Amino acid sequence: MRALRSVLAVAVAAAVAGCALKPPPERNEIANEAAANRQVPQEWTAPGGAPGAVADGWLASFSDTQLDELVREALAYNPDLRVAAARVEQATAYQKVAGALLYPQVNLLARGGGKFSGDSSGLQGVGVFVNWELDLWGRVRSGAAAAESQYVSAALDNQYARQSIAAQVAKGWFLATEARMQQALADDTVRASERLAGLAQDRLRVGVGDEYDVRLAQANLQSFRDAATNLENAYQQAVRSLEMLAGRYPAAVLGVRPELTAAPAPVPVGMPAELMERRPDVVAAERRVAAAFYRTEEAKAARLPRISLTAAVTSISSELFVLKQQDNPVWSAGASLMAPLFLGGQLQGQVEVRTAEQKQAVAEYGRIGARAFSEVENALTAGFALDAREAILKQAVAENERALELANVRYRVGSGDLRGVLQQSLALYAAQVSLIRVRSERLVQRVNLYLALGGSFQEQSPEPEASGLAPAQNGPQQ
Repeated sequence: MRALRSVLAVAVAAAVAGCALKPPPERNEIANEAAANRQVPQEWTAPGGAPGAVADGWLASFSDTQLDELVREALAYNPDLRVAAARVEQATAYQKVAGALLYPQVNLLARGGGKFSGDSSGLQGVGVFVNWELDLWGRVRSGAAAAESQYVSAALDNQYARQSIAAQVAKGWFLATEARMQQALADDTVRASERLAGLAQDRLRVGVGDEYDVRLAQANLQSFRDAATNLENAYQQAVRSLEMLAGRYPAAVLGVRPELTAAPAPVPVGMPAELMERRPDVVAAERRVAAAFYRTEEAKAARLPRISLTAAVTSISSELFVLKQQDNPVWSAGASLMAPLFLGGQLQGQVEVRTAEQKQAVAEYGRIGARAFSEVENALTAGFALDAREAILKQAVAENERALELANVRYRVGSGDLRGVLQQSLALYAAQVSLIRVRSERLVQRVNLYLALGGSFQEQSPEPEASGLAPAQNGPQQ
C-alpha cells in the first residue's frame, strides 16, 4: 500500500506539472491566412438588400402552410439527411474513443481449469491490471480535442444540410408551381389556337379565306400542342423531384399551388464580416481547422517519451505444485517509460503530414468563405435584376395582349392576314412564359439569398454552449 500511495503521489504531481494545451488559431487569424490578408468590405457591393440583422424563420415569410408541411416531411424522411445524421453519430463515437484514453485503463484476466488447463500447468487465478498514461505533453488531450472539434464540425454540417434541404424543397416547390402555370398557359394557348384554326376554316368555307391560312393555323396549333405535351412532362418531373426530396415514392401525385406566391419584402442582409460567424458550413470549416491543429499537436507530442503508471492485484494458485510466493493476493504498482529512439523518420513524417493537413483545412476554410460571399452577392444581384425584369415583362405582356386583340380584329374584318395574328400570338405567349419564369426565379433567388446569409428556416431556440451541441443521435436542431 505504501508503494501504491507513492505512485499516486507521483501521478498527482505529474498531472499538476502537465502543460496546458496550446489553443488553436483564432477565427480572424485563420481568415487572414486563408484570404492572404484581403480585406472584407463593410457592406455588400450588390444592390437589393435591406439594412438590419439577418433574421431567422425565413420559411414563414412565404405564407404557405403546404410548403411548411412539406419541409417538415423532408426533414424527417430525406435520405441525404439520414446520411448526415449518421456522420454525426460516427463523430460522437470517435469523440468517446479519444476521450476514453484520458482515463485509467482497467482490465481483468482470469484463468481456470486446474490440471486440465491448456498448457497442463495447473495454474488458475484472477488478476486486475491498471494502466494510466500520464499525458505530460498533451498527446492524448490533443487527440480528444481534435475528436471534439471534428464532432462539432459534423454537427454543424448536419445543421447546414438541414437548411439546404429546406431550401431545396422550397425551390422545388416554386419550380413545380411554375411548371404547372406554364402547362396551364400552354393549354390556354392551345384552346386559343383551336379557335383561330376554326375561324380560318370558317373563312375558307364562306369564300373570304384561303387554304394557306387554314394550313398555317393548323401548323401553329400543332406546335402549341407539342409545347403543352412537353410542359406536362416537365411538370411531372418537377413533382417527382419534389417527392424525392420529401422521401416519398416519385409517383407525380403531389398537388402544388396553381399560382406562385408573392415575393416577400426585401431581406435584411447584415454585414459581410458577420457571415463567417453565422453560416454553419463556414463555422464547420473553422472547426475542421481546429481539429487539424490538434492533430498536428498530437503528432508533435508523439515524438516525446510516454510515461505510464501501472498497478495490479493478482491471486494465483496451482493444483500441481506449491507456489513460492506465499502472499495471496499479490499487490504491485510501478511506472513505465517508453521513449522513441529511432523510427526511421516516421514520427517526423507524421508531423509533416498533419501540418500539411492543417494547411489544407485553412485553404478549405478560405474556399468555403469565398463561396459564401459569392453566393450572397450573386443572389442579391440576381434578385435586383429580376425585380427590374418583372416590371418590364408585365408591361410587355400588357402591350402584346392589346396588340393581339387588334390583330384579331383586323383579321376578322379582312384588313389583316392570319400571319400577323399568329406572330402576335407567339409574341404574347413568349412574354407570358418569360414573366412566369421571372416570377418563379425571383422566389428561387430569394431562397438562395436566405440560405447564403445563413439564416435558419425556423425560429431558433436558445442553443447550448460551444462544446455541447445537441445530442448526436438526433442531430442539431434549428
